[in-house]
Amino acid sequence: MAGPITTGNHPKLMWPGIAGVWGRSYTEHPLECVDLFDQETSNQNYEEDVEVTGFGLAPIKNEGAGVAFDSETQGTVSRYVHASIALGYIVTQEELDDNLYEAKAKPRAMANAFSMRQTKEVIGAGIYNNGFTSGLGGDGVVLFSASHPTRDGTQSNLLTAADLSEAALEDACIQIMQAKNSRGLRISLIAQSLHVHTNDWFEANRIMKSVLQNDTANNAVNALKSTNALPQGIKVNHYFDDADAWFVRTNVPRGMIHYTRKKIAFTRDNDFNTGNAKAKAWERYSDGWSDFRGAFGNAGA
Repeated sequence: MAGPITTGNHPKLMWPGIAGVWGRSYTEHPLECVDLFDQETSNQNYEEDVEVTGFGLAPIKNEGAGVAFDSETQGTVSRYVHASIALGYIVTQEELDDNLYEAKAKPRAMANAFSMRQTKEVIGAGIYNNGFTSGLGGDGVVLFSASHPTRDGTQSNLLTAADLSEAALEDACIQIMQAKNSRGLRISLIAQSLHVHTNDWFEANRIMKSVLQNDTANNAVNALKSTNALPQGIKVNHYFDDADAWFVRTNVPRGMIHYTRKKIAFTRDNDFNTGNAKAKAWERYSDGWSDFRGAFGNAGA
């Protein structure tokens, strides 16, 4: 509900006898979007990442023949346009004068900050939530796709649809280890962290932390644990929409990126004409990806 906060918004606070005020703020989860992106800063209206493809395999040079020369070219261009995110509130002079519980009303600023942090979480997780269906990257396809165009043909960071399991996670790590660059040369792409919905939190821990294979009678080692296949561990995200979708981030240098253009700032002012008090929070940032190899996604079965 927009509009100034007046004496009519919470008339009970104009009268004595109220023991407490609740509902405005709660204990928060630690900021989780920082696990989804590498953190960068910007001092421009937007930032761009440009892919430059390297060279292909070297051919055999026959005796007396000249050396073959290759060339590099520009590939995908990814642009990060920083959005302005802002939220504020207005309190009338009368409400400020008559509110008998102003000390209990001061958490309004905390509630405003809470909303700003929640917004950042939703925007960040939205890149992953929409990664299978919408939001095109610099190469013209969605984030998690089997048809990312490269000079060597299409490449995939889309995992075969399967609910989270030991076998599915091993398959993901294998696919990551087989990654190539845009010229088709093998690269040392390594899985770093597993990102799951709250519904998969306990299952992920059983899979990753069991000494032996999970949910089997086999006396076999848990290869994911023994090889430290995901050195940065399991990250739960309370803002993922799909209960059975899961993601693996890798060590690629320019993959999933969050740019901070303007850190959050809180300001207050008064309107001379009405006596109303105004407060606002404002920041600028952008989320996205440059190299699709930065994250692999599984939409679940």
